[in-house]
Amino acid sequence: QVQLVESGGALVQPGGSLRLSCAASGTIFRINFMGWYRQAPGKQREMVATINSDGGGSTNYADSVKGRFTISGDNAENTVYLQMNSLKPEDTAVYYCHAFIQKIADDIQYSYWGQGTQVTVSS
Repeated sequence: QVQLVESGGALVQPGGSLRLSCAASGTIFRINFMGWYRQAPGKQREMVATINSDGGGSTNYADSVKGRFTISGDNAENTVYLQMNSLKPEDTAVYYCHAFIQKIADDIQYSYWGQGTQVTVSS
């Protein structure tokens, strides 16, 4: 089986920084895509940032976090990070890690989600 485990969520003051980590473990042949999503109370889950393993690690960001958040990956460790700077109260949410993973050398990709980590931005 495959597991995604997030860490790094915390309470931080506005303007502060946090670094989230998501480590994938289990039967993994290749991770093709990893991303961070978030869900605030009463709102739908939204994409925050994504990174593709193909194409040189291309990234994509939500407009609301561009210039403040940076996604990066460590292929050797099957880990993705989200560096969050200049945090705002509206960044408060549960942050989820998502990945498309191949378990063996075929073309089938499976979707996995982590359990989430709470980020609270408040003074």
